[in-house]
Amino acid sequence: MSRPAVLFIVGPTASGKTSLAFGLAKRLDGEILSADSMLIYKGMDIGTAKPSPAELKKIPHHGINLVPPSKNFSVFEYREYALKAIRDIVSRGKLPIVAGGTGFYVRALLEGLTPHPGQDPEIRRKLSREAVLRGPEVLYRRLLKIDPKRAKAIGPHNVRRIVRALEIYLVSKRKPSAPVPKSPGLRALGFRPKVIGLNRDRAALYDAIARRVDSMFRKGLVAEVKRLSRKKISSTARQGVGYKEVMEALRRSKNGRVPREVKENIKKATRHFAKRQWTWFKREKGIRWVWWPETASLRTVRDFILNMVKNEI
Repeated sequence: MSRPAVLFIVGPTASGKTSLAFGLAKRLDGEILSADSMLIYKGMDIGTAKPSPAELKKIPHHGINLVPPSKNFSVFEYREYALKAIRDIVSRGKLPIVAGGTGFYVRALLEGLTPHPGQDPEIRRKLSREAVLRGPEVLYRRLLKIDPKRAKAIGPHNVRRIVRALEIYLVSKRKPSAPVPKSPGLRALGFRPKVIGLNRDRAALYDAIARRVDSMFRKGLVAEVKRLSRKKISSTARQGVGYKEVMEALRRSKNGRVPREVKENIKKATRHFAKRQWTWFKREKGIRWVWWPETASLRTVRDFILNMVKNEI
């Protein structure tokens, strides 16, 4: 039995990934899996340029509207969810098309992850308090008995690292110095990932960013942020480009209005974000880059990619 293919469409924000993935899914009998850390949030629709309900009905989408904005959602949770979605899509004879610009999500699928050491804020607080009341040397002697290698590497005076090492041991029941096996990537799990990166002219990309931000304000970004601000919002959701700037402007506003310059600030922040995404993906191995000329239509680029992958899917 041949190894099932998984097609990736990656690149910076506003580069056309979502529209291209939609067109490819229709031609390749595929379903779309988002690799965007903001699209997971319910109710954050305008500022994330989330596909419309009509679009979500036309082509099955996964990885969208998973949790409320009050929840943090780790890359480990995303990988677990995404692998289940990919296996489900493949089991129904469809092609998984992963589309997004969150580089860490994409890397987690392609290369796997080293599990994060356990965390428990309550255990950490108790250990920190014990260090204050009884002295750090008590915790250090305890760590020496549990894991001499880590204790000697830390030394007796770094209280924060001693506490963290003991926290890892108490939560995960393993020595902090013990190597942690890395979870496998898609290829090791029996899939054939095919990664396409979108490369656009910078002026065209910046123009697309400007038009997207203008559209967000017309559709009601400020009203969406006001509604979200009345609820608990996680630190991750709060840092989303657009949301962050509008929240800060509303906090300072005395009349509930957002100054005009906020829109331009969001455009600038989005351009910087796109640069960071571009830098990330350029470092990644195995991406086949497709140049999207300013004069080329979505259909032209779609057909070019179809021709690229037709014998590989």
